[in-house]
Amino acid sequence: MISELLSEFALWITNLVYSFGYVGVGVLTALGYLHLLVPTQVVLPLAGYLVGEGRFSFWLVLVASTIGGVTGSVGLYLPGLWLGEERLRRFVAKYGRFVFVDESDLEKASNMFERHGGKAVLIGHLIPGISALVSIPAGVKRMPIYGAFMFYTIVGTVLWNGTFIVLGWALGTNYTLIKQHAQIVEFAVLALIAGGTIWFAWRRWKARG
Repeated sequence: MISELLSEFALWITNLVYSFGYVGVGVLTALGYLHLLVPTQVVLPLAGYLVGEGRFSFWLVLVASTIGGVTGSVGLYLPGLWLGEERLRRFVAKYGRFVFVDESDLEKASNMFERHGGKAVLIGHLIPGISALVSIPAGVKRMPIYGAFMFYTIVGTVLWNGTFIVLGWALGTNYTLIKQHAQIVEFAVLALIAGGTIWFAWRRWKARG
């Protein structure tokens, strides 16, 4: 039952990207940065695959995903700015399970910010499990949003997104060599999406356990 639901979810993600194009990539990337629905490690390789297949432009995919990533990062920065550390910790302790964020996630992001200061925004975006969550302590510490925060966020987002888009692109550029096995390729892409979704759900469940 669970595997069927995850497969349907993976298919839904694929259809969303196919149907809504760059807008779908941007929206799903924003949700991934907010730790909702599906990780960017699943969405971006699919978009890159479509680049290699000639359906998308690499640069437009990168721009759309960067806008989505920055939007998601700002969406985490603002609660830190508005709520402050104590109220935010109480909120995460009470409601974090509904947004797939727990106190240990927040603690890791906070520790990184304490060690590296503003550069943690760049570093954090390149580390799985932390990513845009580092935006929360940046907001708590009132890091200037239109200065270093935005610069480091954009650079980190471009590097992270670009890496996974290129990985998907590498698969897509070989599509013409194996087009006679198109059904197998499409199945493999769906399997990767389903596997990434399962990994994401398992990691979040284990962290809460």
